[in-house]
Amino acid sequence: MPPGAHGEVVPREALTPAAPTLPRDGWTATADSDEDTGADNHHAQEPQPHSITIDMHRTAVVSGLIYQPRQDGSPNGRIGEYAIYLSADGTTWGKPVATGTLADDAAVKKLRFAAGRTRYVRLTATSEAGARGPWASAAEINLLGDPSTPGPGVDLPRDGWTATADSEETQAGDGRAQNALDGAPGTIWHTQWSGDAPPQPHSVTIDMHRTAVVSGLSYEPRLDGSANGRIGQYSITTSTDGTTFGKPVATGTWKDDDTVKGATFDQPVTARYVRLTAITEAGGRGPWSSAAELRLSGPANPAEHGEWGPLIGFPLVPVATAVLPNDKLLAWSAYAPDRFGGSNGYTQTAIMDLTTGKITQRRVDNTKHDMFCPGTAILSDGRVLVTGGSNAGRASIYDPATDEWTSTSDMNIARGYQAMTLLPNGDAFVIGGSWGRDNAPDKGGEIWSAATGTWRKLSGVPVTPTLTADPAGPFRADNHEWLYATSNGRVLQFGPSKQLNWISTDGEGGITPAGTRADSLDAMNGDAVAYDVGKLLTLGGATAYENATATNRAYTVGVKDPDGEPVSVRTGDMAYARSFANSVVMPNGKVAVFGGQSYAKPFSDGHSVLSPEIWDPATGRFTPMASMALPRNYHSVANLLPDGRIFTGGGGLCGDCETNHADGAIFTPPYLLNPDGSEKPRPHIISSVPTDVAHGQRLTVTTDMPIDKFALVRAGAATHSVDNDQRRIPLTPRKTAANTYELDIPADPGVALPGTYMLFALNQQDVPSKAAILTVNSAGTRGAQR
Repeated sequence: MPPGAHGEVVPREALTPAAPTLPRDGWTATADSDEDTGADNHHAQEPQPHSITIDMHRTAVVSGLIYQPRQDGSPNGRIGEYAIYLSADGTTWGKPVATGTLADDAAVKKLRFAAGRTRYVRLTATSEAGARGPWASAAEINLLGDPSTPGPGVDLPRDGWTATADSEETQAGDGRAQNALDGAPGTIWHTQWSGDAPPQPHSVTIDMHRTAVVSGLSYEPRLDGSANGRIGQYSITTSTDGTTFGKPVATGTWKDDDTVKGATFDQPVTARYVRLTAITEAGGRGPWSSAAELRLSGPANPAEHGEWGPLIGFPLVPVATAVLPNDKLLAWSAYAPDRFGGSNGYTQTAIMDLTTGKITQRRVDNTKHDMFCPGTAILSDGRVLVTGGSNAGRASIYDPATDEWTSTSDMNIARGYQAMTLLPNGDAFVIGGSWGRDNAPDKGGEIWSAATGTWRKLSGVPVTPTLTADPAGPFRADNHEWLYATSNGRVLQFGPSKQLNWISTDGEGGITPAGTRADSLDAMNGDAVAYDVGKLLTLGGATAYENATATNRAYTVGVKDPDGEPVSVRTGDMAYARSFANSVVMPNGKVAVFGGQSYAKPFSDGHSVLSPEIWDPATGRFTPMASMALPRNYHSVANLLPDGRIFTGGGGLCGDCETNHADGAIFTPPYLLNPDGSEKPRPHIISSVPTDVAHGQRLTVTTDMPIDKFALVRAGAATHSVDNDQRRIPLTPRKTAANTYELDIPADPGVALPGTYMLFALNQQDVPSKAAILTVNSAGTRGAQR
């Protein structure tokens, strides 16, 4: 979202540090090799890997490491691949809390990880960024302290909970304590302000009406534009009977901003009642206290709530990603790793090898295309088509088979924030994408031809019927649309506008109304996914692109007849309202949703949702998962990986602000884990599966154990909460011998869009195999010359 083109200003709270820098007094540093010992100027001489260990000589909460490469003009020793470890005693070191690859430049790097108490921090350099030699160096190393965000764990279900307070406003407004438990961040608990406002301290007590193991509390400040009542200094106590409250289980001081705050207890406690006492108002504005939402968390059970791997550092903010058929993940940002602006004609990219974890970086300038804020689609032969963005007319193609970027024809209409999807014949359809407040004409549909690599406009498909009522007008109202391609080249546009439309792509094209999404309002920056054939799920969003309260509503949209009106039904609500979230369909048909904000504000970590949820189509209910370590909001992504795990990362890209997240993490869903965190026995596909199959083809697949079902999940390309490519196709197996099955690939390319798929086998416990990668294609749907 280039500020120059859009008139946007990075919000001030985006500049607020997420965590304090710890004082270094008394610290010492040791290294496996050094030329000049000390944390201020470390340069290792021996072969890699090299490590430097910081002893703080006290225990503190640490949530990140700040690495400053040498500033003397020499690039030698800049750290490339790295790992970070924590230790309480300097002897026992567990698994790394963060790994990754740093860009080969002199910029300061902030390497974040899940906050934990420690005394020792070790940074290990396994490669030199520029491969110039066996060295490692650092000008300065600092550590980040307690970010006061919700700690690791899982949200406890709040059904049946009640809240009481020593003071609440009921005369001049609705400030009841119960509002902090209603799941609507627009309502608040607020102490009395009419008449004589009582002085602090103030307390609000949660009665769960059952005992539970509680390990933390999260506090979401009000989001109605007022800062009054934000809690500053606090203490938390617990009780089993509501009468006797012991010593505080957590104390501290929260910052005066709108980010979701957290307090992790010194140790988990069994309680029925939890009391939050506000000792001061964060800004000293008055004697008030307030809260939009209060939640409690408990220890996560991997078999129920999944598990997160270490933070993976990238040499850029992964704003867009695509899953490649060679077990790699492509990521890109803009002309710079952490900022955007203008039309510079090149893009920073990175590729993560999912087998080794190694990340390589490349600047792509041969296509003269800054691919920030683009449309994306996986083509029928596995190549990635990227359209528009900062260089709004350009279109580029990445070929994973050759590891090359090439240009294809420019679009007829310059666009950014557009929507794109592949069509059953292998062509690509694009619509929308206004770019700049003074440059928002009708961004109607057009088609890219796989056979010729050229574009043709669809005069019969104006963008106007698809617009939302965003207050910014066409500049915003046609952004990031949800598309579902079906048979005979027809496309359902089913959001974010509440109005649905059928689009024909034949000839000059056409667009006709297809009803509304039940009682849904417009859902800007919500997201959607095809979890089954003709079955779509939409999640969250807001009535405006920014500065609007998000919703927690979710809807299913059923598509049976390409000429009929889809059936939209409200399903269970998410526990959290979300905008800028990302959703991923899993092999078993459930949908995982990650990140987002309860109040949509680009470039801000305010009102972040750290708890993922998984939706079950059988029940329509959402279940909370283990909390993320970092926010994933605007400019974040999520992708299903071939091993059944899920990558999510990114957020920010706002230059020198503190909300850049040049990292990601891999989530292991519960279906892969035992309660102790060990992996469940997986089925394995042991027969050779063809890498290319045709629509209607029958496959024979042999596994090492009995299989209950199979599923094809199309490889996705994600950016800006949109991944129109991903879809899941369940396959009904026919058993022909012991652990041998026949599978029929759908004959209709409108069901199985041509392209790269992951074939999963699932046993009776719903545990998926690692996927076999195949390309589903038919004659005439392969791309032009590779």
